[in-house]
Amino acid sequence: MARSIFASPDERLDETAALGSAPMLISAAKLTFSLLLVSFIGISGPARAAGTIPGISMTQQLDEFAKPLIGGKLFLIQAGTVGAPQNCYQDAALTLAWPNPITLDAAGRVPQLFCADGSIKIRLTDRNGVQKLVQDGLLIVGPSGGGGGGGTVDPTTVLATGDMKVAYGTGILSGFVRANGRTIGSATSGAAERANSDVQALFVYLWGADANLAVSGGRGTSGAADWAANKTITLPDARGRGIAGLDDMGNSAAGRLTLSYFGAAPTTLGAVGGLQYHTLLLSELPTGIQSQNASFGISVTSTTSDIAHRFSSLASGANIGFGTYSDGNVTSTGTVSAGTVSSTSNNTNGSAHSIVPPTILATIYIKI
Repeated sequence: MARSIFASPDERLDETAALGSAPMLISAAKLTFSLLLVSFIGISGPARAAGTIPGISMTQQLDEFAKPLIGGKLFLIQAGTVGAPQNCYQDAALTLAWPNPITLDAAGRVPQLFCADGSIKIRLTDRNGVQKLVQDGLLIVGPSGGGGGGGTVDPTTVLATGDMKVAYGTGILSGFVRANGRTIGSATSGAAERANSDVQALFVYLWGADANLAVSGGRGTSGAADWAANKTITLPDARGRGIAGLDDMGNSAAGRLTLSYFGAAPTTLGAVGGLQYHTLLLSELPTGIQSQNASFGISVTSTTSDIAHRFSSLASGANIGFGTYSDGNVTSTGTVSAGTVSSTSNNTNGSAHSIVPPTILATIYIKI
């Protein structure tokens, strides 16, 4: 008869005695370990909380001698991979990630886990790192929303590690780090934005996604190796920047962003370009400002008497003289010879001008 590992060791020993006498074909310890495996693969045991791993969440884990795995380690791994981390969470909203691996408490118990729908791989070791169990393809049971009953949650609607979101606020947000160009790493890494085991998945993700993100001490053989070495990795820096799509995104380049005008390779993830202001160069002024030769006439009418009229032409330097009259109206017409007419603007100073579109500011976060 199968029992869940929710039962205490004493209950399991009592059950063994009830089945017969001492010379059982299997010992209580072996029975306990067998039941542990059964619970891991979800064959028996009472229903667990929604969005969790049957036989793991809120359970006491035992070794092959029916002793609690005090201080054991539970590694949460992406299904179908060797060791790529996968987050599980302390809350039903899937925002506050558990450290990975999770350390079992003084009774060998695993805390309550909430996981996104789908499958997961687990690896259980004792406190010394000796592997006790590894199981791939375990099904996450129940909606990852955490409530009982009523449908499931589409895993594509749940934010994954590396996803970005905008929030109308400025502070720290649980389950996220800010895309501010600071660093993340392990608890002993000295990272500036977040130094905690819960950023391991994001560390490994960023390490693989963008080779241009700086790693303290230089990049090692893998993201996992650099994490284990307590290095830090620099976060993408979205301070004062808008986000645009890569010019190709799996297609041929659209040419809407180019190196000449954007200022960086528009098909490189994380490339930054653009300016908030620009100072025009002469080569950027519009056409139509030019010099030309011209011949033109000047007609002057005056109602003022006793005035000596004398005009100077800036075009050719020729002077036109008009007579002196004691009274009456003076009307005189003269012609300036052909010359060069030019103009110079004196109401500009060459200052830069803004090229920023209408903008509202918020904080950009990255899911850990």
